[in-house]
Amino acid sequence: MANILITGCSSGIGLASAKLLQQKGHRVIATARKQSDVEHLSSLGFESFLLDVTKFKSVDAVLKTILEKYHTLDVVFNNAGFGQPGAVEDISIDVLKYQFETNVFGTHYLTCEALKIMRKQGYGKIIQHSSVLGIIALKFRGAYNASKYAIEGLNDTLRQELMGTNIYISTLNTGPVSSNFRKNALKNFQENININQSIFKEVYNKELKERLESQSDTTIFTITSQEAAKTILKIVEAKKPKPRYYITKATHLLGFFKRILSTALLDKVLCRI
Repeated sequence: MANILITGCSSGIGLASAKLLQQKGHRVIATARKQSDVEHLSSLGFESFLLDVTKFKSVDAVLKTILEKYHTLDVVFNNAGFGQPGAVEDISIDVLKYQFETNVFGTHYLTCEALKIMRKQGYGKIIQHSSVLGIIALKFRGAYNASKYAIEGLNDTLRQELMGTNIYISTLNTGPVSSNFRKNALKNFQENININQSIFKEVYNKELKERLESQSDTTIFTITSQEAAKTILKIVEAKKPKPRYYITKATHLLGFFKRILSTALLDKVLCRI
């Protein structure tokens, strides 16, 4: 049985992973940044804590509690994150900072604190939730693209620095997965992008807003959060997990295009998505 800390368990892959891992006999410490979500997780039988990765004291408190109760931390799944849609030139510095505070700085802080524990105990696994958008970039997703590219750079470096330590970094490159991600992205889009003052106003109203508001997953590549969670279980139970896991056919396809196409041709392909 592994002691596993998961961030961002209110819904989606975080919640599905927590449920699957618990079913398989692992001890899951499920966290969320809203008290109502923490209470819901507790009602499902999880040991749950309030943890907002942008508030480092909450990270410290949860890690301290885990060590006091269980003495070891076997796995951390850095799943917390969100998407901020909008053209790059419509993203303010403050909005970009907040995107990075959650997706990059919060992940980085928890990773470094977990590494202190894992180096001391001599083993551990850290699962970093990147995206297919950490491999390729899509228009109107610049802030999110940049945050995931940053995670990729940190992960690629960490793997080299941790060689021979028995601590493994695994990067998840997820494509379209059924979750609340789109609903939350729509909220961020409406709150932080001045649609009417943008040069992309027509595109926003005709394409992007409609896509974000859609209640159905129209792409044939979309999988459920439960399917994605199976990869988390595989990593947790692997003796030596792989450094990278592609999740969904879309990730495999776009990753292949990235390897074989010129930059100019890849841009033309991606602009059609």
